[in-house]
Amino acid sequence: MRVGITGHRGLSKDVEHRVRAMLDEAVRGFDADDLTAVSCIADGPDAWFAQEVLKHGGQLEVVIPATEYRESLPEWYQPVYDELYGSAADAHETGMTESTSEAHQAGSEILVGLVDELIAVWDGKPARGYGGTADVVAYAERTGVPVRIIWPEGASR
Repeated sequence: MRVGITGHRGLSKDVEHRVRAMLDEAVRGFDADDLTAVSCIADGPDAWFAQEVLKHGGQLEVVIPATEYRESLPEWYQPVYDELYGSAADAHETGMTESTSEAHQAGSEILVGLVDELIAVWDGKPARGYGGTADVVAYAERTGVPVRIIWPEGASR
């Protein structure tokens, strides 16, 4: 089973804690021997899901939206990105250089095309910019990929 992840970044510590628990529960519902996470491994839900899947014995494939993507991520997070990237069984690239909203959406579209299901850590609200979680969910729905929404009750971004 190939499962993709998309979700809001910059969540509060309380929401992060609740989302991590929900992702752990979701991962436990899969057969780890047959589970591959597909993630752009950005800070936040992308990384948390990848970490949970690896912890439970699944595999990881990464999608790199742009060659400058890593440098666009927060500096404090880059060592985690490097560790996850090093754990990946495969990597997929868009061929784009600059880490723009368009590159992020292109990466997400590749991700959606690789998976059987998409998990979205999403509050149900419109994207704050092109390529946001709502755009990825809409793309998955348009292409027939099942979407599982994960969002803690009463939480806000």
